[in-house]
Amino acid sequence: MSYIEKIAQRQVIDLKQLVPVEEEQMLSKTLVQRDDLGMTILSLDQGQTIGGHASTGDAMLNILSGVAEVTIDQDKFVVTADESIVILANSPHALYAQEAFQMLLIVVKPEVK
Repeated sequence: MSYIEKIAQRQVIDLKQLVPVEEEQMLSKTLVQRDDLGMTILSLDQGQTIGGHASTGDAMLNILSGVAEVTIDQDKFVVTADESIVILANSPHALYAQEAFQMLLIVVKPEVK
């Protein structure tokens, strides 16, 4: 049984190739979507934003390329390629592409019983 079915298995892959940066666009590809876990690859072109929102789970943003400005509550963080940041559940946050960027987003939620 496979839980990550939407990408090639048993081979080396470059996640950035799954969601190339496109002019004035945000692209995404969901790799896993369960009640307790989500894994999504996203790309945002320079100047694009993901407006303020919150998640019911802890989110880990892994920047694969480029530069993202991440606002958590009122605090701003600049996260560059090969860096990550964790956002706790229910924390308001937003993203802005200082440079076009690609990221792997992992959201872990409490198990539903």
